[in-house]
Amino acid sequence: MEKQEQPQYKADIVPSCPVCTSTGLQHILDLPQLPVLANVLWENQEDALAAPRGDVSLVFCDNCGHVFNRAFDPQAMEYDAQYENSLHFSPRFQQYADQLAHYLVDQYHLRGKKIVEIGSGKGDFLRMLCDYGQNDGVGFDPSHDPAAVKTHPSITFVRDAYSEQYSDPPADLICSRHTLEHLPNPAEFVQMLRRAAGSRKDTVLYFEVPNLRYILRDTAVWDIIYEHYSYYSPQSLAYLFTLHGFDVLKLNEDFDGQFLSIEAAPGMLGASTQAARDRLSLHDLTKQITGFGQRSREKISRWQNQVEALRANGNRAVVWGAGSKGISFLNLIKVGEEIQYVVDINPRKRNKYVTGAGQQIVPPEHLKTHRPDTIIVMNPIYQDEIQATVEALGIKANLLLAL
Repeated sequence: MEKQEQPQYKADIVPSCPVCTSTGLQHILDLPQLPVLANVLWENQEDALAAPRGDVSLVFCDNCGHVFNRAFDPQAMEYDAQYENSLHFSPRFQQYADQLAHYLVDQYHLRGKKIVEIGSGKGDFLRMLCDYGQNDGVGFDPSHDPAAVKTHPSITFVRDAYSEQYSDPPADLICSRHTLEHLPNPAEFVQMLRRAAGSRKDTVLYFEVPNLRYILRDTAVWDIIYEHYSYYSPQSLAYLFTLHGFDVLKLNEDFDGQFLSIEAAPGMLGASTQAARDRLSLHDLTKQITGFGQRSREKISRWQNQVEALRANGNRAVVWGAGSKGISFLNLIKVGEEIQYVVDINPRKRNKYVTGAGQQIVPPEHLKTHRPDTIIVMNPIYQDEIQATVEALGIKANLLLAL
């Protein structure tokens, strides 16, 4: 494997953990020059190849169990209407989201209530919550595109980040899925949520993030992207909310362990430090951290060799999945003409180009013309769904999991 450049970060500034402020940090892994925004769509290959890049230098906090990118530059992050990360076109994901929405409505008696979603995207999940409980919803997202979002009689979308100015009237449920990991100041954000809740104790929070334990256990290096500043373990996620005045109701790992979620409610302010400390047990997490960097480098090298071997043998390959995993995979192994196309069922990605790597994104039907020999599947949770689609198209190709 070619020698990697060393990521650049401000060496004169000692980084501190964004969750607990500790400076007791262990270096884990460097991934230089990844696309700054993995989920931005490009209209042509030239612009995709010239996409802005940044360095990833992961460190582990031995005080609270958090992992973050010390080379992260929040000023490089500009979310707009070209940002597209919806997974709701997948029946498997839709089933998961549907079950989750029903659970939250039933568990917290959300009927005729006010629901706020932070990072609402195209509003798919917020619609479910509002429809199932006849609730009123407000979705906040700086990348909100009115032209791409269906109107809903009881939902208002705000093209802005959520802040205290929007906290009156208070919400009965504040949910945020796969947004917290993007924020450069998560502690300040959770403090703001607690101030907004005030003395009200019946507001419930539901937050969902990628699961660090899954990434470590499965050496899921394809899950690492620049736009994710933070990687939360169950310990660091609970610590963050407990430390700033919330009572943790539940911590769950779901979607085959890929997602980590927390359910919390306002607790007593100023009485949480010891409770946060009591939750910590980092022994198993520290064991998983050991060797993760080496295992990741070996995995990248192995896949570089595998893709090259496919090309050398005249084996035509495509990648299935133009989400974060697929984008990271193509950029980390530096795929060029060996793979021309990436398949994705999201129609909003059709005929766009992969940021950083330049492959064209095509719908499954394109395979009837391209006829690949190998389909590299980025997420094993969709394997059965993909296999069924391939068979329905009459395509005879080998499915290869990118494990």
